[in-house]
Amino acid sequence: MARLTTFEEYRDRYPDFALEKTDDGVLLMRMHRDGGPAVWDERTHHDIANLFNDVAGDRDVRIVIYTGTGDTFNAAWGHETGRRAFFKATAEWAEEMGWYGRIRHLNMLEIDAIMIAAVNGPSNIHSELALMCDVVLASEDAYFQDMAHFPRNLSPGDGIQNIWPLVMGRNRWRYAQLMGQRITAQMALEWGAVNEVLPKAALMDRAWEIARHLLRYSPIVLRHTRRTFVQEFKKAAVNDLGYAQTLELLGMTQFTPYGGNMDALDRAWNDPDLWKKR
Repeated sequence: MARLTTFEEYRDRYPDFALEKTDDGVLLMRMHRDGGPAVWDERTHHDIANLFNDVAGDRDVRIVIYTGTGDTFNAAWGHETGRRAFFKATAEWAEEMGWYGRIRHLNMLEIDAIMIAAVNGPSNIHSELALMCDVVLASEDAYFQDMAHFPRNLSPGDGIQNIWPLVMGRNRWRYAQLMGQRITAQMALEWGAVNEVLPKAALMDRAWEIARHLLRYSPIVLRHTRRTFVQEFKKAAVNDLGYAQTLELLGMTQFTPYGGNMDALDRAWNDPDLWKKR
């Protein structure tokens, strides 16, 4: 559960997140790596869970705008090619990864501020984070995909399996997972997972326009509305998150390019044809 925080406590705490907060309570949360596109590695994996907890405890935040940097939202993993093929995940390492995975999901759902996702490009790592927001805007070149689980020989278990079926439909989710499907912004709009598709240059202006519109409502109404919006996500987390997480952790030794008795990767981990290499 979140503890009471202030922006000054956490504003400079996380190197991969540029944070700006307006006097009237809009928090801009922009993922990056050294000023460029975000890179997902263990530091980001852990820090985002703690950041969500800090934001959840900051009662001065009324609206969150969650976005990325440059051409991608979240589509670069910190380990690329040539990883050793026979890494065996220790119980301690896997349990820690699982703990952060669960609290990332749960802490985001504890944020009472209305959340606006401005998906500025491809998202193929934990794309459920954008879809857990209350308003989802996407640039025309954005797409949603899960390259972090089944295509890499790992069952989905730390949140994406809860969110995608609820926002896209269960059959669409199962097919997308098994086939490594890339869901374009337009497809996601037609399926009801995205609210607006915009030219990249117009994306952030529209996010700020919506934020300013929502600021007309009282903080109490915004908080209570957000709580009603995420209630079904929370129910899914209670019913399923621990079970699916356990299965995921049990399979960590099979995770490409770490294990599974497979060769080290000869291509980028997010190559769209990676899932065919078996």
